[in-house]
Amino acid sequence: MSMNKKQVSLTTQNRLIISGLILSTILIVLIAVFAIFNIQKKLNDGYQNFGQIVSKTLAIECAELADNPSKEILKSHADKIVESHSDIIFIEFRDSNGALLYKTNSDSAVNSKSPNIIVNSPMITENGTNVGSVTVGLSGNIINQISTTNRASLLFVFTVAWAVFAFVILINTYLITRELRILHDGVQKISTGEFGYTIQDKDVSSEVKELFNAFNNMSNRLHLYEEQNIEQLTLERNKLEAVLMSIANGVVVCDNNDNVVLVNNHAHKLLELDENQIVNLKIQDYIDTEGNYCFKDKIEEFKDTPIEVMENKPLEFNIQVDKRVIKSIISPMFTRNKDYVGYIIVLIDMTKEAEMDAMRSTFISNVSHELRTPVTVLRSYIDTLYNYGNEFDYETQKEFIGTINQEIIRLNRMVNDILDFSRMEANAEMEKSLNSIYEVVDNCVNQVQALTKEHNLKITVEKEENIPEFLFNYDGIERALTNLLSNAIKYSPDNGEIKVVLKKEGDNAIITVSDQGCGIAPEHQKKIFDRFYRVENNIHTIKGTGLGLHLVKQTIEKYHNGHVFVQSEVGKGSTFGFSLPTKVYNESIV
Repeated sequence: MSMNKKQVSLTTQNRLIISGLILSTILIVLIAVFAIFNIQKKLNDGYQNFGQIVSKTLAIECAELADNPSKEILKSHADKIVESHSDIIFIEFRDSNGALLYKTNSDSAVNSKSPNIIVNSPMITENGTNVGSVTVGLSGNIINQISTTNRASLLFVFTVAWAVFAFVILINTYLITRELRILHDGVQKISTGEFGYTIQDKDVSSEVKELFNAFNNMSNRLHLYEEQNIEQLTLERNKLEAVLMSIANGVVVCDNNDNVVLVNNHAHKLLELDENQIVNLKIQDYIDTEGNYCFKDKIEEFKDTPIEVMENKPLEFNIQVDKRVIKSIISPMFTRNKDYVGYIIVLIDMTKEAEMDAMRSTFISNVSHELRTPVTVLRSYIDTLYNYGNEFDYETQKEFIGTINQEIIRLNRMVNDILDFSRMEANAEMEKSLNSIYEVVDNCVNQVQALTKEHNLKITVEKEENIPEFLFNYDGIERALTNLLSNAIKYSPDNGEIKVVLKKEGDNAIITVSDQGCGIAPEHQKKIFDRFYRVENNIHTIKGTGLGLHLVKQTIEKYHNGHVFVQSEVGKGSTFGFSLPTKVYNESIV
């Protein structure tokens, strides 16, 4: 199997090398062709310019001769030029009417050559008269020789460059493959159990030398491990695997004699034990804070149950340590050979969950009681009005209807709190729009004015100017502020005053609601915004669901990135408030 893998690896490597060489060859050939083509084009252009210069020179020299009736001097001059330069095949003179005056070598063998370039220039005398034209035919021998030499030189240079490039790739590949073969041989030695085998790091690169040194270090360590007690090493490894495979909670590992052999840090904290305080002792001897042997009966139950059953369904139970509820799970522990070597106890702190269950039960009880009260009142008043309404005067009917209205408002508020709580627990989103915080404050104060008349309360409002409109959920902020105002009204004494302040601090809009009520003790202020939490004592006797302030906190902090706060002193009243970032609008534009 290892040979097949090696062959596949080498084949892939060879394919990569061949592909690289082919691509480099194609690239070099394209560059060579491009260079030759450009050089040839430049040479042709230069040769064309050379022919043009020759024809213009002859036109200037022979303009006066062509106008002379005797053509012997013109013929002699043209023949000498053709004989003196092998690249000029012929020279042809014509008059201004296009009639042939003279053409060199018209009957010679040289004329059989086909000219490569033919250039023509007019013959103009000094007085500006056009007396004809001269045509020169060039063979292009010089340019052909130069082009042949140039192509040969470029091809030689690019061939040498390609050969050097290919040679460097092959040599580099050979060196890398050689180093990998050495490392591969060493790994095969280790895989066959030949621990302590070392590989030589001569004539290798510095990076590979570090790899060889790491391999040799690993080989020596394996050799040392091999010399240790294998059985003890296996046991320690099984312990480590059992701990690592457990969840991130408290873990207690016991052998098959019930002796504790390992306790992690979290288990020490949950069981309130010092380090190694229980190690090598029997787990049945552990006593909780109330003096109970909380593991003893459960360990006996675990041992009396068949291992196969416990393997599929671990034993679960709860213990209590210093008011902390801890869920315990006992699972059997086996070796790789399925030999039973002990058991593991996983400890999970369930205190918060237990508190939540208790709060939920209290919440359900409170909600049931709170809902029953307005429903009972509504039923009683409505039944009385229905049966005896005609016997009451207008003021009595108005009083009955006012009470029914107050109970409906109370019932509606409780239902809204429960619905908002459910919506927030489901992480529903709150859509934000550009709104005025002044409008929210005015609307909330107007909504609760009817509630202040019963206790003759006065609400004063102070508002700073220049707070811009910004993004927030109008309904959510309105419910939060209404909740604070309703609490202030409920806990304020008769003829008291409630103060609402709207101001701006930096990039935040601050809203506070202050009352002159009984106040809240410091130990309750830290938990006042928790869900289901209620302050029940001789001072706070008003019932509720315990959700109002929690919903305020969720609305402000979770959905608007703001902050809620409370300042209170027993007997002097309370100030509840929250801050909202106003720069949300600017950020949304950006």
